[in-house]
Amino acid sequence: MAASLDIFRALADPTRLRIFHLLRTMELAVGEVAQVMEQSQPRVSRHIRILVEAELVDRRKEGSWVFLMPGQGEEARAMLDWFDRITPQDEEQLWIAADRARLAAVRADRAAAASQYFADHAGEWDAIRSLHVPEAEVEGAMARLLGDRPIGRLLDVGTGTGRMVELFGGAASAVVAVDRSPDMLRLARAKLPTDDPGKYRLTIGDFNALPLDDGSADTIILHQVLHYAQAPEAVIAELARVLSADGVVVIADFAAHDREELRSQAAHARLGFSDEQMAGWFRQNGLALTAVETLSGDALTVKIWKGGQQESNVRALRNLGTSR
Repeated sequence: MAASLDIFRALADPTRLRIFHLLRTMELAVGEVAQVMEQSQPRVSRHIRILVEAELVDRRKEGSWVFLMPGQGEEARAMLDWFDRITPQDEEQLWIAADRARLAAVRADRAAAASQYFADHAGEWDAIRSLHVPEAEVEGAMARLLGDRPIGRLLDVGTGTGRMVELFGGAASAVVAVDRSPDMLRLARAKLPTDDPGKYRLTIGDFNALPLDDGSADTIILHQVLHYAQAPEAVIAELARVLSADGVVVIADFAAHDREELRSQAAHARLGFSDEQMAGWFRQNGLALTAVETLSGDALTVKIWKGGQQESNVRALRNLGTSR
């Protein structure tokens, strides 16, 4: 717990006060803060260190980048509440507005980088997409399977470019998006809304060891991710661990196929999955497969499997019988 003197000393400097205001808007990398502040990165890093030591700012390493966000401790939250209650003076309002304008430029840079990345890899992705039904059909089928149930705490495993967060994050109470690639997380971050930055957490991690507590996700989505797993059953075991008692898992991937070139050209470890395989892996890990959607394409068929905890499904069936 930080001492009150450390907290007020940390915020007594105008540069640190600007940084704290900035991080209330969105999570930023150290280099991005330096870009907005128009100061050198070493100088900004010194200010950040003081804010971190006062527990007003948290750091998170993601590959070679370090991202910053407001501290999650009681003192930091109290300071955020206090900032919401005071009206900045005219001079303070001017530099807040100027910093936010430069922050908009940072977001524009992120979007441009995302567009360039898509352009550089469009040929590879289009070659795979041409083998199966349009993504819009897959996304529509996933939405139908999720139905009207509350999303709750959403976990997007292997978020990639963040499309699932873009589609379903708005209806969630909280969102965690996990990916092994810092580059992909930076692309996904470009799509995050700005109205509620504290709701979204993008973190580097592996689907074999998710950085979440047991039972901490209400809706889990894996969209075209499982075929990269050397041991899919281990991934599903990890999903079962973090899924809440009444939670739902939705997996979209390919049905079993023989397109061997996808191993060498697209790094696919598995050439799709059968319903029997998926049901078996679910069952081994205390999950019940409750729905399957099949979307046939020219060369590849997309399957969507939905399931939940076996106890929850048994309870639902009992309640249904009682209501009758």
